[in-house]
Order: sequence, then structure tokens, then C-alpha cells
Amino acid sequence: MCIVTVGIDLAKNVFAVHGVNAAGQVQLLKPEVKRDKLLALMASLPPCLIGMEACSGAHYWAREFQKFGHTVRLIAAQFVTPYRKSSRIKNDAADAAAICEAVARPNMRFVPIKSVEQQSQLFIHRARQGYVEHRTALINRIRGLLSELGIVLPLAHAQFCKGVHAVLEDLPGYSNRVIGDLMSELDQTEQRMAQYDQLIVQIARQDAQAKRLMQIQGVGATTATAIVASIGNGLDFKNGRQFCAWLGLVPKQHSSGGKAKLGRITKAGLRPRAGGHCGQERPHVLGSTAAWRQLQAARLRQTRSN
Repeated sequence: MCIVTVGIDLAKNVFAVHGVNAAGQVQLLKPEVKRDKLLALMASLPPCLIGMEACSGAHYWAREFQKFGHTVRLIAAQFVTPYRKSSRIKNDAADAAAICEAVARPNMRFVPIKSVEQQSQLFIHRARQGYVEHRTALINRIRGLLSELGIVLPLAHAQFCKGVHAVLEDLPGYSNRVIGDLMSELDQTEQRMAQYDQLIVQIARQDAQAKRLMQIQGVGATTATAIVASIGNGLDFKNGRQFCAWLGLVPKQHSSGGKAKLGRITKAGLRPRAGGHCGQERPHVLGSTAAWRQLQAARLRQTRSN
């Protein structure tokens, strides 16, 4: 049995494995492999090319399979779909066969395999983003409850907190306790966010690549550490445009007949998910917007001085 390419459909407990030889003939077909048997199965195979979708747990399995001498490639799920033999048949075995076909394509784009250190740093960003979303939800909840009592507060965060504390003692009935508890939870969430911000700054100071990125205008510790943890040295991208496309910061293109038609920047691209990403497009947009405003202000000052 000479297997050169293997496709694995990942799951929590039951995996599907599809292997072919150099001629494309199926040599290994296991639609159900238990989790505790997968490593033993891969160890029994000669060094080959293994493809998997870049989903939850993919980076862990990739590192484990590399220990056996295998070449592992991770593929985004949307790039596997066209290689499924039938759009009407969707199961684990069909997905494994599609992955096996897709990973052997010469022009396929792959996802960089993350180290344990990279994933641990991304844990920090994902947890911090969760606290940010929780803080926003708390503020909106407090605003909604107080608006029921005819109290409308300013949008600025500092003025919002000041306004809540100003009216807290005068709230009727149980509303005083409810708003007080929500504000206490908001304070705890902000304290935890501050701790994670300090940790991110500490990581950025200790990482040489993050230091280089922070030399770019508009790139701070949060953005720099997120980039390093997600793409490492960035050698998987041929140029900056590919990196922007990976983030989703390029306009939608619908060109034909030699006429280039570029639309707006869509929400397509990298989104926060459990597979190891932290939504890097958000700090990139904020950083680039801040840098653009500074550039516009500098140009305005230069125009006035002339």
C-alpha cells in the first residue's frame, strides 16, 4: 500500500480518512476512525501529504502528524467545497475525499500551522475580545433599562458612567439594585480588560517581530501581536495585497470584458472563530483609520502654513 496523499475530515470523536496513491487510486478508505485510534493510524503510514480543513483542533492534529514525518497542509473550508463530487451528498467520507483531492492541487492556498505559543497568544486576544463585547452588551443593557425610566445618557463612556452614578441613588424600587449590580459587573469587566491589555503590551515588548510591526504608523501592541500570532513570519503571503485579502480589507471585484469594476470592502475574509483567529480585521481598520486621520491633519496643517 503506497499512499502519497491523505485527506482527513476532522470531528470531535469520529474522523473520516481517505488516502490515494500517486495514480489517484483509493488505497485507504476509513469513514469512521475513533479519536483514540487516529494517531496510531497515521503513525502506521509512510511519510505522505496530509490535508485537513482549518477548523477547531486542526493545528493540534497538524503538529502531532508532523512528528511522524508527514507533510501537513491546512485548507480553508470554502476551498474544499468545489472538490466535493456532488453538491447533494454531504457526509464525512465525501468531505475527506474532497480534502484529499484539494490538498494535491498545485495552486491551492493553505493556512499556516500555528505553534502552541501562537495559539496561547491568540487565546488572550479572543478572551479580550469577549470582554469587549460583554462590556458593550452591559452598557447597552443599562442604557435600555434606564431609558424605560426616561433617563437618557450621553454616548461618551466617561460621561455615561458619571451619569449612571449621578442618578443611581434616586432610582425607584429594585431598579437601584439592578443598575448597581450591572455597573459593578461593568467595572470588573473593565479591570479584566486592562489586565489583558497589559499582558498584550508585555508580549509585544518581548517579541522582535511585533516590535518591527509597531514601527508602522497606526499599528499598536494589540494589532502587532495579533498578526504575529496568526501568520508568524508572513512568508505564506506573496505580497501585501494577499495579506489584505486574507483579512478582508480589499474591495469586491466584478470585472469582465477588460473593464475593471471594484465595489466596496465587504465583510468577507477572516472573522473571529474557534479555529484560532481573533478578528484581526477590526484593529487593522481602527489603526489604518487613525493613521489616515493623522495624515489628513498633517496635510491640513502644512496647507495652512503655506
